[in-house]
This record gives sequence, structure tokens and C-alpha cells, in this order.
Amino acid sequence: PITDALEAYYSHYPFEQRYRLRVLLPGAGLGRLTYNIAKLGFSAQGCEFSYQMLISSNYILNYAPGEKSLAINPWVLSSSNVWDAENHQFQQIMVPDELPGGLPPNVDFSMVAGDFLEVYRNQYGEWDCVATCFFIDTASNIVQYIEHIHTLLADGGIWINLGPLLYHYTDSVDVDSTELSYSELRALVLHYGFEIQQEAERTCYYTQNPNSMMHTIYNCAFFVAIKKPGPKFAPPAGAAAPVTKGPGGAPVAPPPVP
Repeated sequence: PITDALEAYYSHYPFEQRYRLRVLLPGAGLGRLTYNIAKLGFSAQGCEFSYQMLISSNYILNYAPGEKSLAINPWVLSSSNVWDAENHQFQQIMVPDELPGGLPPNVDFSMVAGDFLEVYRNQYGEWDCVATCFFIDTASNIVQYIEHIHTLLADGGIWINLGPLLYHYTDSVDVDSTELSYSELRALVLHYGFEIQQEAERTCYYTQNPNSMMHTIYNCAFFVAIKKPGPKFAPPAGAAAPVTKGPGGAPVAPPPVP
């Protein structure tokens, strides 16, 4: 639903001009969604904190020898809830299913390592879309994420979210965790100057063996929120002024607001 919502919102934009639209994906994981958005013609950047994710995505994106050239056995250590060990537990999968490359002309595709709040702390109004997929519940304070996403987006930009609220710091003894219900989260999204254009509950399977006796299923919150134009924002002293950039860092005119 994230790519569908992105294409629908910017459907008035000619495909050959989509590269001017910048999409940020915090918590990008292995970078597949970021890559898929870049294939659609948008300039896309993924941000990931996990070292394990970064090592794997770097190898697949930059060094994979070919399509379906690497064999993995993702469920070999999972001995519970197995119907048939030979055909299911020991099943071999060939990756990558697609060799990265062949992006549309002028598209800027990249991955950045680091913490979302730190990496983009001096950016203001530079992104046309922030897409969060199974991400916002990774915050110790989800209010900071909402505020930061609003700051990063240009006026008329969109925030597309899909995911549950499985707060990652719930059981942490060292970190205070702010855990909001969805209704409380929704109220904050509106409070920070967003207008919710679409909203739905989506059923999502999560990292599971399709042949297992057990599946993890989330009823996820999906929404598309538009950043409403507000008073001109003055960045703190020493911070860069808001600007929309194209490939190579060249300033471009912001996209028209539907």
C-alpha cells in the first residue's frame, strides 16, 4: 500500500520528472522498499541503524554476483511447528530474486547508516515524502518521531505509514518508553500540523515461513498524512535553510501541491 499511495498522490507528476521528488525511508532494513520506490522513478534514500541489516543490504545492492546466485536456508534452525522438515525446514531459497540496477534516468538511490533523529537533525523541509514501514514503534519516544517527520517534510509533502505499535522499549529497564495508543498517536499527528487523507487497518504477515504451522499476523495502522502549509519556519542559527534538492544536490522547484 505504500507504493500505491505514493504513486496515487503524485499521479499528476510526469514519470520523467518523478526523480525531482525525494522520498525518505527511515528504518529501511535491507533496502528493498527503498529500491522498489526508486524503480518507480522517485529519488529514494533509506536510513538504517542495524549493523546486520546494513552489511546484508550493502552486499546485495553492491556485490551480489547475479540474480538468484546465492543459496540460503532461512528456516533451517526453526524446528518447531514444522509440517515436513525436508520440504519446509530445509527449503533452499535463491537470492537475490532481482539483481539491483537499471533504475530510471536521473533517479538518486542511496542508503545511509545511522540513527534517524541524528542523521537528519539539521534538515528542514527537504523531503517530499517520508515513508515509515514497521518503524515508528522503534522509538523510545514516538512523539520525537512525529515532530521530526513534520520538520523534514516540505509543505504539501506526505507521510505514509504502515505498521503496528509493538513498542521496542516496553521491557527496557534502562530506557523510558512512551507508549501511545493509536487514537492518542492519531491526535498527535493532527496536532503537529498533518491532515490525514487516508486511513485503514491492514493485515500484514511478518517474517514467517509460509509453510509453518504458526504465523505472526499484525493488524497494522495504515495512513497517509499531508503536511499542511504553515508559517514560514526559521531554522536555528547555523542550520541549513529549507531547500528541495535534485540529483547531485542541485536545487529544484518544489512540486505542486495537489
